[in-house]
Amino acid sequence: METKNHTGLFQFFLLGLSEDPELQPILFGLFLSMYLVTVLGNLLIILTISSDSHLHTPMYFFLSNLSFIDICFISTTVPKVNFQAQDKNDISYIECLTQAYFFNTFIGMDNFLLTVMAYDRFVAICHPLNYAVIMNPWFCVLLVLMSWIIMFWFSLIHILLLNRLTFSMGTEIPHFFCEVTQLLRVASSDTLVNNVFLYMATALLGVFPVTGILFSYFRIISSLMKMSSSVGKYKAFSTCGSHLCVVTLFYGTALGVYLSSAVTQSSQGTMITSVMYSVVTPMLNPFIYSLRNKDMKGALRKLVERAVSCS
Repeated sequence: METKNHTGLFQFFLLGLSEDPELQPILFGLFLSMYLVTVLGNLLIILTISSDSHLHTPMYFFLSNLSFIDICFISTTVPKVNFQAQDKNDISYIECLTQAYFFNTFIGMDNFLLTVMAYDRFVAICHPLNYAVIMNPWFCVLLVLMSWIIMFWFSLIHILLLNRLTFSMGTEIPHFFCEVTQLLRVASSDTLVNNVFLYMATALLGVFPVTGILFSYFRIISSLMKMSSSVGKYKAFSTCGSHLCVVTLFYGTALGVYLSSAVTQSSQGTMITSVMYSVVTPMLNPFIYSLRNKDMKGALRKLVERAVSCS
């Protein structure tokens, strides 16, 4: 079969979510609803934090960044999903690599921000007297900036390595968006270097952040165990509740994707788990942080009351 490297005319074909015509309207409505809820919910979180001076703290600074990343994350994949069973969703070579680049960047940023937020809670609970000094505005900005720089370079290296590969004309990707692992599976040339870098990147960008989160919560739990007041324990740990829920959801679904890819070659199973972490998780984050956080609920109430009074 004829192979081709990269050209503006070269296209991939994304097979989409389902070949059942009866499911197409349901999937379209479901994904449109989830996309709108995710974008509006995270925009509301950002607006609420920016409008309330009481929320201008490191914890909510990182939360607003997480909400922005989640909007970008879901916008990278969902708008390009094809819901027509009779048509293959064509995507150009450049568009596919661009989508893979931004998808890698935003999922990595989610990873780093969750780690930074765990560190913030560790400092707040274990070193409360030095919290304002340690988590000063410049340091918070530096943490986010460093996360962006790291993900920019890691994602760029992924794309540069992918650009070396050759693909057959009319290559079909059994997924609903361009993902690095899926592109490596359908490549016509040797992917050893790509796979080695993929495993290294996964280890570095996965193991270290998870270790940081586990260490932070180990120290937090150790500090809470030393507290004599049960009310103080509950109040201190309640500030971590929302973050723990999001961490569990994010890494649980990501682990599901990894296990489904390793255990089975079923593209349908991989797509379902991919939907969970690329669509469902960004949608649930605003609900978790708003419904489980008293400060956020109070700020949201004020924002709604202000909007009603202005109208």
